[in-house]
Amino acid sequence: MGLECECVCERGGGGGGGMWKVFVCVIELMEGLGLCKGAPPSGQSGIAGGIEICITFPTEYVKTQLQLDEKANPPKYRGIGDCVKQTVQGHGVRGLYRGLSSLLYGSIPKSAVRFGVFEYLSNHARDEAGKLNSTRGLLCGLGAGVMEAVVIVCPMETVKVKFIHDQSSANPKYRGFYHGVREIIRTQGIRGTYQGLTATVLKQGSNQAIRFYVMTSLRNWYKADNPNKAINPVVTGTFGAIAGAASVFGNTPLDVIKTRMQGLEAHKYKSTLDCAVKIMRHEGVRAFYKGTVPRLGRVCLDVAIVFIIYEEVVKVLNTVWKTE
Repeated sequence: MGLECECVCERGGGGGGGMWKVFVCVIELMEGLGLCKGAPPSGQSGIAGGIEICITFPTEYVKTQLQLDEKANPPKYRGIGDCVKQTVQGHGVRGLYRGLSSLLYGSIPKSAVRFGVFEYLSNHARDEAGKLNSTRGLLCGLGAGVMEAVVIVCPMETVKVKFIHDQSSANPKYRGFYHGVREIIRTQGIRGTYQGLTATVLKQGSNQAIRFYVMTSLRNWYKADNPNKAINPVVTGTFGAIAGAASVFGNTPLDVIKTRMQGLEAHKYKSTLDCAVKIMRHEGVRAFYKGTVPRLGRVCLDVAIVFIIYEEVVKVLNTVWKTE
């Protein structure tokens, strides 16, 4: 099959089998990456992440559309339900998966960079007893977030936002993932895939700083004076969901600014600061929290799953290294 598979949500198809087709597309993509047979733990986590994205992507789609919906235009959607209704009526269920392929392609390297950088930094930040305190966890998370933003997330998110925004225009111009990326690079150069870099760095940096701070704090609280105390995956998932919720409430304004800076009308803004000022001036404070509810649903599930996989993989690797 290979990497020439373009996700069904980008190229057409719909009806009752829409979700199944999306799932098949994920498996095709993972097979093309060589992760479906005899996959190592990292590959299995990539598969789990891809399936999780397919399940929750409609909430990401709705969040992005609501954040792009400017009050001054006037607004196209009256809320979450209206956004879903208009999308399904105009494009079918597959319309809710517009932009999915960019997240699928980026999910595995993003996790690799995030946790790789965090492990590297945290290994140098632990005390003599091997414990990582909350403040150092925050700083290590900040470093991991900034790195993933620059290397992976900014181009991935820029493509996703442009695809979603393109679908709501009168004459959509992107026919699929590869065609869309080619058009963006042809008309705007490589810089076209790095729009909103400052906002993305601020968002991802604060995202991971908050999440790893909360996770480190909760993990230390749970283990108390026993650093070898095992943590059940259910507990890890619960802590991950709490960390995800904290990041949503902590930096959704940055997420809104990032989305506007990466949309098809990003040319209206001179800089990240100019975007923030114009949103405040024309739409008020509430505009900075557009899409909070759908984002909350996706992020809590995403962070819970990712941290469970991360912890379990670390356990396996620690066991292997100790026996060797």
